[in-house]
Amino acid sequence: MVTSPQKVVNLSIYDTAELRCNFSTNEPTQQLTVAWTFYPKTSPTPEQVGPPEQVYYYQSGAEVIGQRFKDRLKVLYSPLNTTMNASISISDMRIVDAGTYMCEVHNLPDISGIATATVIVHVFEKPSYPFCAVHGDVATGHLVTLTCHSKKGNPPPMYTWTRTDKGTTGNMLISADETGVLSFRNISQFQFGKYQCNASNTVGFSTCTTTLNSEMHEATIVGAVIGALLAAVFVALLAWSISHHLKKRKHEATKSNAE
Repeated sequence: MVTSPQKVVNLSIYDTAELRCNFSTNEPTQQLTVAWTFYPKTSPTPEQVGPPEQVYYYQSGAEVIGQRFKDRLKVLYSPLNTTMNASISISDMRIVDAGTYMCEVHNLPDISGIATATVIVHVFEKPSYPFCAVHGDVATGHLVTLTCHSKKGNPPPMYTWTRTDKGTTGNMLISADETGVLSFRNISQFQFGKYQCNASNTVGFSTCTTTLNSEMHEATIVGAVIGALLAAVFVALLAWSISHHLKKRKHEATKSNAE
């Protein structure tokens, strides 16, 4: 009979997971085999898992640890054949370690009872520092979009945009969703100001800020003017170079004919 007091284990990234597995048998344990198998999580539902991966295998005093779990796995109670406890710990848990862990015990000729127990492991991570960006021409009447995105975070973060101007009364909530996108379809000067994005999940939060003001529009205009001037100068220099080259060739041809 194989049992585990755990059904679900929730961890933060880099924590150590202790996976419990107890067993009982009425036969001598010379033929005891214990196997821990990992089924990676492939979707938000625990039922959908990836192909199995060997975590730990024990048979008659010899043991094998899966390549990915070497230097991270410890057997909590030893020897297994006398303690009747196949619990293990895995350190430095990562997001890719989330999934279903199955403990399977066999001790022939004893075939009575349930031979397996499973533990579902969730690994959570605080959202990484998000990147805030402004898209569009920041001028009255134009479409302007603010974006906010964290590269890391599990579960996926919720993004909340608030306006944080000193002139406003407290922080004014503007938007809250999973996209991190805040759009102003017809922006006005009353919407210019400082905005903060909060990326949060059940583990923690991180923030970034950006500012909408007319100076951004003016900077765009100045940049366009400078670009146009540089283009005009380039065209003028190119025309002068071509003209100079043609005059030089004409002069050399005239001189050659005179000789």
